[in-house]
This record gives sequence, C-alpha cells and structure tokens, in this order.
Amino acid sequence: MRYELYYQPSIQGRGEFVRLPLEDAGADYIDVARDPNFGRPGIMKFLEDPSLEHPPFAPPFLKAGKVLISQTANILQFLAPRLGLVPKSEASRLWVHQLQLTVSDWLVEAHDAHHPIGGAFYYEDQKPESKRRAAHFTAERLPKFLGYFERVLGRERGGWLLGKTFSYSDLSLFQMIAGLRYAFPRAMERLEPKYPRSVALQSRVASRPRIAAYLASKRRIAFNQHGIFRHYPELDV
Repeated sequence: MRYELYYQPSIQGRGEFVRLPLEDAGADYIDVARDPNFGRPGIMKFLEDPSLEHPPFAPPFLKAGKVLISQTANILQFLAPRLGLVPKSEASRLWVHQLQLTVSDWLVEAHDAHHPIGGAFYYEDQKPESKRRAAHFTAERLPKFLGYFERVLGRERGGWLLGKTFSYSDLSLFQMIAGLRYAFPRAMERLEPKYPRSVALQSRVASRPRIAAYLASKRRIAFNQHGIFRHYPELDV
C-alpha cells in the first residue's frame, strides 16, 4: 500500500513522528505537501471537505486507501502493526500507545516553553513569559520526562523501550532527544550524563540503516525556528 502523509512542508513538527516509522520500515509513502504533484491544496481539501465522515481537525493525517486517520498517536497505532513496529499482543500495543501519549504530552510542553501564551502570538510578544516557562521546563519538567523513560529502559534491560523488541516508541524517543538537543543544547549537555540509557537509545536509532540514510537525505527537514523545537539562546539556561 502507498500511504499519503499530510503535513506542513517546511517543518518536522508532529509529522516527523510519522515519517520516522515510514522511513525505518521502508514503506511506500508520499509526503503530500512536499510533492510537486500534490502540494498544499491537497491538505486543505481534506480540512475543508464537508462530506468527510471523519474529518481531521488539523495535520498530520494519513490516507491509507479509503481510510483517513488523524492525530499522531492514532496514526502510529494504525501504522505500527502494518509496518512491523509493535508486538502482536494487546497488552504490548497498549503499552507502546501509552508511551506514545506520554511523548505527546512532553512535546506540548517543549512547544509551550517558547509559546506559553499561545501559538497565535509571535515569540517576541511573549518573551518574559517564555523565559519563565522555559526555566521551569528545563529545571523541572525535562528531567521528569527523561527520568521516566530512563526508568522504563532500566526495567526492560534490552536497549529498547520494549526490552529486546524495537518499536515505534523508540523512534519517538529518538526524535524527542534530537529536538531537545537543538532547542536546548546547554540544558541537554548538562542533563544527558544522568540518562545514559536514553542517550544510547538515541544513538542506536540514528545508526539503523534506513534511519541513517533518511537523516542524511533531503527528505529530512532541518530543525528551524518555525517548528515545535526552536532554539532561542536566552531560553537555554
């Protein structure tokens, strides 16, 4: 099956959590907004189509045949069994989904470090609030999330979040650490020695052949100041 991924063409954002499993599995997919044969109107037609039975609120969403799936964690829950990135047991699938929902919470907090008032306002309009929020994020929330995943890895003792079984949750943790290194390099340099298992997982994911090829390709959008992870030196204390 050829999958169609609908997301913004110039940022990694939430769409990257879907791109990574597709790339790791060598799946046949189109990144619609970046494909000259489709383009952004392809996204808008789904967002504005009143005839859709299950309309998406916003990208990312994925079209698989006649099925249209929205929300990152929901897309991953759909894709993972088809890509071989989750075990067959229901308990394991629920556990990976739980981990992914925790990543989703973490991602929101990373975004809100630079946009604590709201996305409709420019960063420059909320600098004082951002400084306060980012200081709390790096001092309190970031260690809490990293510590949680470190404990999971320590309990499983296999190198992956499911022990010896690789899953899409490992790709999501990889992306979180990569994004946080871009947004908060000083904070991450200070914190990473405390979380060696998570750091090792990030390196192991980066060295997977298809992921390594993807990271070196033009398909991987560079981190920038328009995405969820943004680097403002004054917030990285």
